[in-house]
Amino acid sequence: MSRPRRWHSFFYKIPGQSYLWLAILIFGASSAVTRKLTQIGAQHFMDGRNPISLCNVLFVGNLCALIVMLPIYRRQWNKKALQQLSKTDWLALIAIAILSGALVPGLIFQALALTGVNNIILIGRLEPPLAIALSVWLLRERVNRWEVVGAIAAFVGVALTIFLQPSETTTINMGVLKLGIGELLAAIAAVASVVSTIIVKGWLSDIPVGIFSIFRTALGTVIFFFTALVLYGSDHFMDVFSPFLWQWMLVYAAVIVVLGQSFWLKGLRASTVSMASLAGSFTPIVGILAAYLVLGEVPTFAQYIGGSLILVGIFLSQVGIRFQISRKVAAQLEQGMGFKGI
Repeated sequence: MSRPRRWHSFFYKIPGQSYLWLAILIFGASSAVTRKLTQIGAQHFMDGRNPISLCNVLFVGNLCALIVMLPIYRRQWNKKALQQLSKTDWLALIAIAILSGALVPGLIFQALALTGVNNIILIGRLEPPLAIALSVWLLRERVNRWEVVGAIAAFVGVALTIFLQPSETTTINMGVLKLGIGELLAAIAAVASVVSTIIVKGWLSDIPVGIFSIFRTALGTVIFFFTALVLYGSDHFMDVFSPFLWQWMLVYAAVIVVLGQSFWLKGLRASTVSMASLAGSFTPIVGILAAYLVLGEVPTFAQYIGGSLILVGIFLSQVGIRFQISRKVAAQLEQGMGFKGI
């Protein structure tokens, strides 16, 4: 009995913010790890097929994540909790499952097959400026000029990353510009992810984590599976029962999907909004380092230029968040100590 208590005491003493940074390390490295897994699969072909194809990673990885999540969150799936969900809640959950459970990962995985990991990481920074714009428009949230300028700088940085480099993949001609298909898919994924985030903030903020996570993963997996069947045919999943695939996916799902999300949620509850935002800003830096260490992918000149502007945008946004929080704290102190009106 003493050993479990000792471990519980050990984890209890870990600062909550540490979990936040652990989650960032996991999320930032996820794209590089996914690409590395497909490379490992390419070294172990089965009848001329890669058992760890990107589609198999998404499909089997989600199944493994469900296997891990069900015992963790089974108590939240009770009759009383489910009856409290309204029709609007269920519609929003379905929309989230389609967007973040199937569309976004499907687009990202397809983009991984067409372009470099660094491109996907940097283009993913479209999310903060788009999220700010939609939050102001749809949720009537207020932002200061620092955040706006930071969002614009990040957006320009993403645009430069896309358009300054010659794409090695199929491109779409846009006058004097050529847009790579992989980069386009990553940009569409960023937009879909932002829409998903707005839905969560606007309609699903009170949904239990277990119900949200399991429903999104389960329905998203089903939608992706049948979509892939229509687009690619049943032969696309011929190796889905490969023991070699499952042994890697159990590790992938437990660490990348379940552990990453659990660390993030635990860290959020023990951290301020500014700390969470600051930690999230380091995701592209972690991702680029992981791409270099895991894959040997060196940033290009265009990525250096675009990434530098994105870092400037992150810095300006953090300045704005700091000012905003400082004003709120000052206002609360002023009201609490009776200084107002003196």
